[in-house]
Amino acid sequence: MDEKAKKGNGELPARVKAELIDSFDEELELELEDSHLAGLFDDIAEYPDATTIDRTFYFKELFRLQRELVKLQDWVVDQKLKVVVVFEGRDAAGKGGVIKRITQRLNPRVCRVAALPAPNDRQRTQWYFQRYIEHLPAAGEIVLFDRSWYNRAGVERVMGFCSEGDVEEFFRSVPEFEKMLVRSGIILIKYWFSITDDEQNLRFRMRINDPIKQWKLSPMDLESRRRWEVYTKAKEEMLARTHIPEACWWVVDADDKKKARLNCIHHFLSQIPYREVVRTPVLLPDRVRNPAYVRAPVPNDMHIPDIY
Repeated sequence: MDEKAKKGNGELPARVKAELIDSFDEELELELEDSHLAGLFDDIAEYPDATTIDRTFYFKELFRLQRELVKLQDWVVDQKLKVVVVFEGRDAAGKGGVIKRITQRLNPRVCRVAALPAPNDRQRTQWYFQRYIEHLPAAGEIVLFDRSWYNRAGVERVMGFCSEGDVEEFFRSVPEFEKMLVRSGIILIKYWFSITDDEQNLRFRMRINDPIKQWKLSPMDLESRRRWEVYTKAKEEMLARTHIPEACWWVVDADDKKKARLNCIHHFLSQIPYREVVRTPVLLPDRVRNPAYVRAPVPNDMHIPDIY
């Protein structure tokens, strides 16, 4: 066995372990409140060699960045800004994980996700950008596109769902389309999540063997694995032809999920100058009590079983 193979075999258990820990941490993030974070992680056991970033630091920094996202959200509402963030990348690159961390503690009426399904028969006859336009933000809104109009330059092109003429027209149109969005007052930020061949292979295999995550693998995802090099060529041309000053691409190194999340959120915050909005102090009013009011009992057959 050559040195490269030996090294690869030695690294694989650590990478699998890191992936499992990340799944555990994801659930932990959903349960924790940042007010409890500092004390909880002071004494938590570390997992040596399981990940390339210290877990204690990761959690503390994630919550710090999420508090900044809340401040940004308030600024967007206060200033009536319109923000669009495009997330693109290969399957299993970690786009959804970052989107989840951004939206986790924000108001869904302010920050929403647009993840469009495949177009229906009617939409296929429309102007290509038409179905995306209805999801664009109004004043005081942030829209995160989990995949976007760039499907045409990626999956549609690679899988043969459109002609090369369609692709060429897309490349002619998309810079003008995005310039119009920016001229209309929309702040447009575009991220490409970049992972290596080996990392995607590992993540796909982890999903195959995890019943909770198998739903994330579609036949299209599996076919995209086979066409890795075709996707690479399509991605390279897409970035080269649609990287414009008004809406440039930002590449996120995403082999390390935790680093990718922190780096992307930190960068997103840096793209919009914001200040903390001074809130009017909230005073809880006294509850009105009526001595004559008697609460009616809830019938026993309306209660769910008390299993836990």
